Amino acid sequence: MRQRTPAAREARLGRAVGVERGTVGGVVLLLPGGEPYSGRGPSPLAAAGVRDLARSLARAGSADALVAHVVRYRSRGWNGEDAGLARDAEWAVDEVVRRYGDVPVCLVGVGMGGRAALRAAGHAGVGAVLALAPWLPEDGRGCEPEPVRQLTGRTVMIVHGTNDLRVDPELSFRFAARAKKGHRDICRFEVHTDGHGLRQHRAEVLALAGDFVRGALFGHPYARPVVDALAAPPPLGLRMPLAAGFGSRRSK
Repeated sequence: MRQRTPAAREARLGRAVGVERGTVGGVVLLLPGGEPYSGRGPSPLAAAGVRDLARSLARAGSADALVAHVVRYRSRGWNGEDAGLARDAEWAVDEVVRRYGDVPVCLVGVGMGGRAALRAAGHAGVGAVLALAPWLPEDGRGCEPEPVRQLTGRTVMIVHGTNDLRVDPELSFRFAARAKKGHRDICRFEVHTDGHGLRQHRAEVLALAGDFVRGALFGHPYARPVVDALAAPPPLGLRMPLAAGFGSRRSK
């Protein structure tokens, strides 16, 4: 059954992480996970789960005055055609423009938030998308595949653990393969033996995320594995292994 978000609840941005004063150079919006159907308010646990990522990205982009915000959804449910999390992500980009003006924006989503980030990429204010273990369902019963046209003109990275038992990593690969046909600036990294939370290789994932955001938003040179992944044809650039120790010795 289709469930709608209670009208009285509004989306909002969490406290800014990063620049405390002066001009903001760019913004990362963190989109936590959610639930397929729910009218309940946003999950504090899901929001807490992306705060470490927000702090890590703000540190990585500190020289460029990067600010990170965690998006507080109206409801934790995707809710079918309502696609509530994606609509809240679009609202968040509007709010960034209202607060900071015309600054580069990257959507960073985890799990269901990854789907929201990819869906909301068509917003004119979005320049890049990073989706970690994105929830991209295909139920085999007439479920429409996720659109990819909105990714045109955006730089996109997907990161997925090969041992993810909650969200099938092959679904994100198939999505990336469809998107790559008409959109060259997309790559996908596989974190071997890691699960949905990408905890086993957390340091490497955080380093990869920081490298991508700095390059996509501010034009800094990407680490060599990212350059190779973006340039390689499918399936090579969509099954790029995240090497142990990534970030500890950045390849040029």
